[in-house]
Amino acid sequence: MRVKPKEFDLNGRKLVLRNAEEDEAEMLLKYLKQVYAETPFLIQEPDEITFTIDDEKKYIKENNDSDSDLLLIGMLDGKHVGNCSLMGNHARRLKHRTSLGIVLYLEYTGLGIGKIMIEEVCKIAKENGIEQVELEVAANNRNAISLYEKLGFEKVGTLPNNMKYADGTYTDVHFMVKYL
Repeated sequence: MRVKPKEFDLNGRKLVLRNAEEDEAEMLLKYLKQVYAETPFLIQEPDEITFTIDDEKKYIKENNDSDSDLLLIGMLDGKHVGNCSLMGNHARRLKHRTSLGIVLYLEYTGLGIGKIMIEEVCKIAKENGIEQVELEVAANNRNAISLYEKLGFEKVGTLPNNMKYADGTYTDVHFMVKYL
């Protein structure tokens, strides 16, 4: 889904949310590998990111051409800080729902960027007829859960032992929903 770029003032700094472009595929692959290495809260290890640049270009194009999927990137003073996405459903019975994903580089968490990104994609979802935004979050990701709750998401379920780490420990995942 294509949207107009939007600027936000973040304590005197310029945050721009806009669609990713195909010529940014290499940058976005590097981003994925870095953010997957920075946190235990995501579902894959960095070495599991096996997309090629052509795969990523195709993914970006498909999102930009979609009427239900959205890939927004955040640029703070011209520097990429993270992504936020919506993944819609195509079945008529599910079209009222969308799934949200968000990942920022670790150094940009806690600055209010995630809050702005989530508010913006929820606004876009509502403008496009979506009634509920859903997400999954690692149960031990307390900062993210706190942010989601402040933004109106509520826990609707938990899947035990959703992820198993290399050290043999597990973490649950919470399912959260925001009704628009």
